[in-house]
Amino acid sequence: MKFSVLTLALALSLNIAPAVAADEGSAALIAMGEINGIALACQQMAIVSRARNAVATTAPKTRANGEIFEEATNSNFLAFGKDKKTCPDAAALAQRLNEAEQRLSSAFAQK
Repeated sequence: MKFSVLTLALALSLNIAPAVAADEGSAALIAMGEINGIALACQQMAIVSRARNAVATTAPKTRANGEIFEEATNSNFLAFGKDKKTCPDAAALAQRLNEAEQRLSSAFAQK
């Protein structure tokens, strides 16, 4: 029994380090998805294109990364309409995208 518990503890501890490193990347992908969802809802297609391009060229192309980005995009797009939010002006959204692109680059530069 002790061997099983120790084996399980070791296995979990080995998975924690990549998960912690991935948290930064996941948060950056979520931020990009949030902006993308708002841009879609507000029909800011240049920002949509730029956000998708940033994710495609910066983050590793994995199913998990794609799902994180798409889930954040979808939930923010739906929430934007449901909550009847007002669209930010293009300059403010572009500034948020600039910051999110820098965060994404930083998160995935070390990988």
